[in-house]
Amino acid sequence: MNKCSNASNQCLINKAQEEKIDLVWDRYEKMKPLCGFGEKGICCRICMKGPCRIDPFGNGPQEGICGANADTIVARNLVRMMASGTAAHSLHGKEIAKTLLHVAQKTSKSYQIKDAEKLMNIAKKMNIDIEGKDLYQIAEEVAYGSLTDYSRIEEEPCTWLSNSIPKKRLDKLRDLGVTLNNIESSVTDIMSRTHLGTDADPVNLLLAGLRCSLGDYTGMQISTNLSDVLFGTPEPVISEANLGVIKEDAVNIAVHGHNPLLSEIIVDVVDEMQEEAIKAGAAAGINIVGVCCTGNEVLLRRGIPMASNYLSQELTILTGALEAMVVDVQCIMPSLSKIASCYHTKLFTTMPDAKIPGATHLELHDEHAKENAREIVKQSIEAYKRRDTGKVLIPEGKNKIIAGFSTESIVGLLSKINKEKPLSPIIDNIVNGNIRGVVLFAGCNNVKITQDHNFVTMAKELLANNILILATGCGAGAFAQNALMNSEATNRYAGESLKAVLTLLGNEAGLEAPLPPVLHMGSCVDNSRGVDLAVSLANELDIDLHQLPLVASAPEVMSEKAIAIGTWVAGLGVPLHIGVMPPVEGSPLVTDVLTSGLKDIVDGYFIVEKEPEKAAAKLIQVIEEKRAALKITSTIEEGI
Repeated sequence: MNKCSNASNQCLINKAQEEKIDLVWDRYEKMKPLCGFGEKGICCRICMKGPCRIDPFGNGPQEGICGANADTIVARNLVRMMASGTAAHSLHGKEIAKTLLHVAQKTSKSYQIKDAEKLMNIAKKMNIDIEGKDLYQIAEEVAYGSLTDYSRIEEEPCTWLSNSIPKKRLDKLRDLGVTLNNIESSVTDIMSRTHLGTDADPVNLLLAGLRCSLGDYTGMQISTNLSDVLFGTPEPVISEANLGVIKEDAVNIAVHGHNPLLSEIIVDVVDEMQEEAIKAGAAAGINIVGVCCTGNEVLLRRGIPMASNYLSQELTILTGALEAMVVDVQCIMPSLSKIASCYHTKLFTTMPDAKIPGATHLELHDEHAKENAREIVKQSIEAYKRRDTGKVLIPEGKNKIIAGFSTESIVGLLSKINKEKPLSPIIDNIVNGNIRGVVLFAGCNNVKITQDHNFVTMAKELLANNILILATGCGAGAFAQNALMNSEATNRYAGESLKAVLTLLGNEAGLEAPLPPVLHMGSCVDNSRGVDLAVSLANELDIDLHQLPLVASAPEVMSEKAIAIGTWVAGLGVPLHIGVMPPVEGSPLVTDVLTSGLKDIVDGYFIVEKEPEKAAAKLIQVIEEKRAALKITSTIEEGI
């Protein structure tokens, strides 16, 4: 059975079997049978009296040694996952904010402000007076104001939370008591209340998890917006995706992880060192390719091709033509070091909080970032000279992709149709039924599912029903690698009315072809872009987010970050489909709260459906229900 829906990936999976190299799929098979207690979330390890396990069938223990029941244990485990996810995304934002502060104080050697206009817009949104101040003074106040969201003492909502969602939604969250005042204390609160002998009320725990997850959202807003200030706000760009972007006659370097502070420096340095690679025998010079969300960052801003997403990251090394993989933080498999040792490939770690045994560690801190980046590229060129051509197998397939759909670029494109009211074209086409609704796809890959299968299967069904798709993170990578992010995909898969809208927009954009049916909005922290677009539409219509014909899906959900994302998505009022059951089935109460009870208090909720065809049908049903509630059940009109 194929482990991946992508033929290029399957080719290298077969190569790994021939070379007796274990990949993530092999390690998964060796792990079976998986622990049933862990899968249901009813194993507790927060103290050393246990671990304790609750019998889900009622024949064995129904309480842990301390007396905690299944509901408490499941809720504790789940909110700890939310806290970890929040910590990961929010730390990303904090690093970006600190870098902006260094730029503002003119102590940075490696970075600069590339989008001054966005900086001004952010300052106004944060109620910062810009009159009579230069760019650096404004940047300093924006940076300090953003960092305050990590440590505010006053009991008022985080700035980046309160200024980025509709007032109606903010009031609802405030009334519920979940509008956090600072991100880091929300993570501390979860770790404190889940300590032995503290909070045992599962509903109270879940509300604390919702508050913490809104810290994840706040950190994402900071990450995305301040990254745009430093590195530029994405505009539509044409590139390629799939393992075929690796070149046989080039020094190939993959950037992998989540932090654009690394990848931007590497790309800059490579531009300066092309001649050295050519002298070493690489006729095509140095070729940068992207993996995971660092790959998404350089794709959207620099047009760097995308080689793979999370689950297939090992396969880039399996090509035998990768000289180096340069990683920063998050979603990096420790197995990369062992696999790299089977080839000439160098693995470089670059962050103090993400070291891997067997890798070469060269930190890319601001002070020595360029020097260390040059050293990485130099060692990559040397590795090229050691490449064993007998081990090289680069799959031929690669797909054209159009990416770079920031909120600003979408609004800018729409303004070509209606300058005075740029959102009118999309609103009008939703109202008249040409676009039935919108689905935001996010999330990771999960080894329990044939890679990318759920993403692709669902997308084709939704597109046929004239539903526009936005995508981020490894979900976006799945669509890019499976030829769903180009004009040809629109002609092949989109329903007639959606195709007509995308054709009009593509012509306005100067493509002389339709826009892709799946719009790539960025890395996993860039889920905030999808929210910003939805908030703009909701504000224009004077409604709350939950009223829009908008749903979200994470069909191959895997990481703790995804749990945090899913929780704040539901908290903002957007129903969310997940294709893998999180570890909550051991508690019917927690399961019920997430799938139905949550709807009563925040309008959003979780839809669990493993079969992609059924999942697509359920999302279409939700969209049609929302259209009916807005009284826009009209059929498709002839005009656009």
